[in-house]
Amino acid sequence: MMISTRGRYALRVMVDLAQHSDNEFVAMKEVAERQQVSLKYLERIMPMLVAENLVEGVRGKGGGYRLTREPDEYPVGEILRATEISIAPVACLGPNAEPCARAASCATLPLWRELDTLVESFLDSKTLADLL
Repeated sequence: MMISTRGRYALRVMVDLAQHSDNEFVAMKEVAERQQVSLKYLERIMPMLVAENLVEGVRGKGGGYRLTREPDEYPVGEILRATEISIAPVACLGPNAEPCARAASCATLPLWRELDTLVESFLDSKTLADLL
């Protein structure tokens, strides 16, 4: 399993918003500057976070984004699942994976399932508040 740049940047944006919003909208230009991330790249990530109701956005002067909940109500796993295609350790456990014809006889599948459970549990046990 490898978390993509998109997932890592999404997590950084969420932490930044938690640190700097005070329930006010924060311009993505400011976040991009603080995080040293391309504004264009952040503009591709934010709609994913909005679609999952992790943030809300307002356009125009005074606009930007803010969290929809308190930082301790955001499991890290939820943020990564909103932006990653999969965080499963192997393709056969990913979302929308085709059933594997070898699953019944696969000696390694229990290992991958256990690892998947551990990773999901770990990521869901950490929150934005833990990262602040």
